[in-house]
Amino acid sequence: MAKTAVGLFENPGSVDKVVRELKASGIPQKDVRVLRETREMAGSGVMSTPHTDFEVDLIRDLRAIGAVEADAEAYVRGVRRGGVMVFATGPAENADAAAEIMNHNSAVEIEELSASVPHLPSTVGDNVAPGRDSSVQVGRVRSPGAGARLFVW
Repeated sequence: MAKTAVGLFENPGSVDKVVRELKASGIPQKDVRVLRETREMAGSGVMSTPHTDFEVDLIRDLRAIGAVEADAEAYVRGVRRGGVMVFATGPAENADAAAEIMNHNSAVEIEELSASVPHLPSTVGDNVAPGRDSSVQVGRVRSPGAGARLFVW
């Protein structure tokens, strides 16, 4: 089961340091993704097709790894405001280390952007979501210490 650490950073300058630290910790470059809104899209207006496509794709990608809609939208708002997202995917130990690095480098608490609560399927009794294996953890996991999130998918 893959795990992805996701961090949103308000200071784009700190992202290079985060990526260097991720690589230094042994996380392969191919497992690290940096996502920011390009200048061409930022200046093209909210309703422009490239801008809208970028946001729709980002929400779709976040939902695919287990983010609830409110959190995905909060991440999009953060990127729209000039923030940069960092994703690190891999085995549990790599994703856990990535979340620690992101938190150490001041990943944004998305609760500050959205008052969201997780809407994970229940695993108690008969309330298990149909088609889900109740022994598998899917969705977001709060990483202690700051704003980085771990998504298990």
